[in-house]
Amino acid sequence: MPMLRRPFCGLFLLLISGATAGTIDHRYKKGEHVELWVNKVGPYANPQEAYEYYTLPYCAPDTKHHPANKNGRHNEWKVQSIGEYLGGHALRHSGHDITFDFQDQTEGCTTKPLTDEDVAKFTLAVQHRWFYQMYLDDLPVWGMVGEMLPIESEKASLKVDEKDDRDRLEHVADISEVSANMHPYVYTVRNLSIRYNGDQIVQVDLTSDPKSLIKVLKGSKLEFKLHVNWEATTDQFHSRFDRYLDHEFFKHPIHWFSVFNSFMMVLFLMGLVALILLRTLKKDYARYGLVADMEEGGDSEQVDEDGKPIKSADHTEDAGWKQVHGDVFRAPAMLPLFAALIGTGWQLVVLTASVILFAVLGPLHGEVHEERGEVLHAVIVCYSLSSIVAGYMSGKFFKMYYPTTAAARRNEKTSLWQLVMGMTVLLLPTVTVLILSFLNLVSLIYGTINTIPFLVIIKLFFIWVFISVPLCVVGTMLGRHGGSDPSKSPLEHFPCRVNAIPRPIPDDVPWYGKPAGLIPLAGLLSFGSIFIELYYVLTSLWNYKFYHVYGFLLGVYSILAIVVGMTSIIVVYFCLNAENYLWQWTAFGSGASTAAYVFLYGVYYFFFKTQMHGFLQVVFYFGYMSLIALNLGLLCGTLGHGAAHSFVKAIFQNVKVD
Repeated sequence: MPMLRRPFCGLFLLLISGATAGTIDHRYKKGEHVELWVNKVGPYANPQEAYEYYTLPYCAPDTKHHPANKNGRHNEWKVQSIGEYLGGHALRHSGHDITFDFQDQTEGCTTKPLTDEDVAKFTLAVQHRWFYQMYLDDLPVWGMVGEMLPIESEKASLKVDEKDDRDRLEHVADISEVSANMHPYVYTVRNLSIRYNGDQIVQVDLTSDPKSLIKVLKGSKLEFKLHVNWEATTDQFHSRFDRYLDHEFFKHPIHWFSVFNSFMMVLFLMGLVALILLRTLKKDYARYGLVADMEEGGDSEQVDEDGKPIKSADHTEDAGWKQVHGDVFRAPAMLPLFAALIGTGWQLVVLTASVILFAVLGPLHGEVHEERGEVLHAVIVCYSLSSIVAGYMSGKFFKMYYPTTAAARRNEKTSLWQLVMGMTVLLLPTVTVLILSFLNLVSLIYGTINTIPFLVIIKLFFIWVFISVPLCVVGTMLGRHGGSDPSKSPLEHFPCRVNAIPRPIPDDVPWYGKPAGLIPLAGLLSFGSIFIELYYVLTSLWNYKFYHVYGFLLGVYSILAIVVGMTSIIVVYFCLNAENYLWQWTAFGSGASTAAYVFLYGVYYFFFKTQMHGFLQVVFYFGYMSLIALNLGLLCGTLGHGAAHSFVKAIFQNVKVD
């Protein structure tokens, strides 16, 4: 398998790449140590409620890595990248001494007598379906802590039908209250099966022995054992991660049908725009051309687009969207804020497309789901580099519309350029940092491994200050000064001049001419094109599945862009026809309203598709869903505004105006 795991490391090597412990190319010599890393323990229902492995009173293996021995590596931190830390990984050395010699071995240890606190920890873990996760040669394995059984004996056995511990975790439910006849039992024997092909490890399995269940009692000692056995196989190394991918779930016929259904929606909307809007615009052009000819004293005998004579009764005065030609290119309200939103939105458009394309090209540089934190790694890099897009688009938009403001007409000196640049730099990072800081504080109070280390925060700050901010400033300068011609007026790029005094907006218009009635409908159509894919994405985020069908995601992203653009065009046309020229915020809101439906779907998903509970998990879930909705709103709002902006310029370029 190609080993280009860090395609952007040239620029960010010192900041975001960590030293890799172990064999980088996953090839071992006979007798070489194979490190087993422990990652976390926590309730299966709450993905973010994860703690360090030795939060539970497990014992250290009696090997050369035992804490009592000098130079032992037990509980030693594994050096990780920023993406791994942000992904909630905290790998420590397990203390086991496993060598690549194909010899079966058993390692064990015995705990100290359990205290009341130890019993309470194990009881809570077993009651709430806690599991632990380990990594061997970058392959994850999962194991159950124990079982709640209604048996009074000191030892108990359990018949297990599931193939491994992870499969059993999905079929065992949490126990809300422990009854008098239910007791916690802990698995004390684990079987680690390692399959190898030549000098590479291709499969790792971990199963807990049901016969090793021991009742948790105060004062008792638990003897834990790990049996390691080796088995040769002909399976290839490049496909070793396929067994972790749920192809049956992600490539279900419903998934294919949803993409086809979304594609049909695109065709319908494109047909709607072509059949209704373009035909209507053709009539509008004919009517506006007739009015212009009448005002110039032309022949009164005119024909419509079908060649039929137009009677004098049809000689209507200028009305509809042409009536606002002197105001349609007026700057939107709160221009600096709007320019910053547009710039940030285009950055997110580029960022999302870049990350998805990077994932789609996984076969060339290494599949992103095979490396911990690889997607977050790509997000950090693409966000930093795309900051120039945010600066350029916000600067260009402000340069385009500022001359239409009253301040520009009065030739007032202004520092709004600096305001636009500052808002573009700070807007999204500030909101994101506030949300993540609150989540980090909650995680720190609860003591979970999802707490972002201080050194990682410093590295992220340096990336933002020394890469993202300068690129955004450079982009703003390019947008402000790029392509300017001193001999031309700043308003010549608009097809219509802007009146000095705004015209009043009619109040007596039907509901389909008011933004408040159209924006929710536009968002509903856009949400309808992605909600099936949204289910798969949320399931990957919150239900321990590896998302790997990035081709689907790229197709749905393209469909979303088209649907948002088409719906925004329709909404803007209806508003302009009602002589409402305040179309810019309307177009942005038409796309951004998709985020409201996504957040509401997230609420539905939380209550009906998960078993999450507790303040910590609720805060993390809705904190992350707020971030997802916020970013999606900016992205879709920008796409909607971009499509509507092109549409408005196109239709006003083809009408006769004074």
